[in-house]
Amino acid sequence: MLYHLLTSLSDEYTFLNVFSYLTFRTGISLFTAFVVSFLFGPKVIFMLKAKQTKGQPIRDDGPESHILTKQGTPTMGGFLILLGLSSATLLWADLTNHYVWACLLVTTGFGFIGFLDDYAKITRSSTAGVSGRVKLLLEIVISLAATLIIMNAAGQEIGSKLALPFLKDFLIDLGWFMVPFSMFVLVGSSNSVNLTDGLDGLAIMPVIIASGTFAIISYVVGNTVYAEYLNLTYVQGTGELSVFLAAIIGAGLGFLWFNAPPAMIFMGDTGSLSLGGALGAVGVITKHEIVLAIVGGLFVLETVSVIVQVASFKLTGKRVFRMAPIHHHYEKKGWAEPTIVIRFWIIAVLLGLIGLATLKLR
Repeated sequence: MLYHLLTSLSDEYTFLNVFSYLTFRTGISLFTAFVVSFLFGPKVIFMLKAKQTKGQPIRDDGPESHILTKQGTPTMGGFLILLGLSSATLLWADLTNHYVWACLLVTTGFGFIGFLDDYAKITRSSTAGVSGRVKLLLEIVISLAATLIIMNAAGQEIGSKLALPFLKDFLIDLGWFMVPFSMFVLVGSSNSVNLTDGLDGLAIMPVIIASGTFAIISYVVGNTVYAEYLNLTYVQGTGELSVFLAAIIGAGLGFLWFNAPPAMIFMGDTGSLSLGGALGAVGVITKHEIVLAIVGGLFVLETVSVIVQVASFKLTGKRVFRMAPIHHHYEKKGWAEPTIVIRFWIIAVLLGLIGLATLKLR
């Protein structure tokens, strides 16, 4: 909103031209989201503590230490992230850009699903929230709406096409199969981040790293000069997503201030589902769905560990890991929580760098 107001006045006040620069708005979006998240953090935590007298329900079959160290900590901290990123995006992004609205639809829509799940857990004092089928149905509806918006905005020329990393000028036309494929990316990305959110600070930093990586990707993909130089599929308008992704980074850093061990608040499904969905939407829009699986490889690993654990137990009656997702496996092995979190952060950084390398290796 401020972007449109200030640029409309730039003819009269030339110094306001600075707000027309995408890089400037990306930086100020990050700062705005951080300030909002940081300043409102104590108030949100106080409010959630007052409403959640027992805090987030803790799994009985989880690591024993969680019962002692995490009992009573409020959840739904994702609301704080959504507040920061939505405010910054609405203030500094070009709101005529359909991709921005598609990302906001997925982020807030999945966040609402997460809120319903968190609310059900709190009111029932149980780790069982909204049924998996209901959650999946709602995610499919939101993903379908967002996918149709994205494909319509991209146009017939590239809307249904899939780009492959490491190959230049190579697009696979999936036709209408692009719809279920994109929906799978959105739902899969959302739930992968959700599975990763199990330790203090574990999920938010890899999300920040992935957002920073895709802020660069979205910028170069939406710039004709850089896209041509790097042999990328040019997608007009994706550069504006760097403002949205910067808002995720800023809001995430503000949240991390309160989520750092020992956490004062958990993001809950309200945050993990929304952030995962946001990354999935950006991956689809920029035609970097496969690169998203590389950059978000940590989330993929967590998801695969759960699939392998369940499949192994059903087929053989034996478990591959001491506990799934895999971060709990290392807890059971005796690794300290900060050790697991920081080592997983290191993996996320390396995967982000590999993802950026795909821009040049073609």
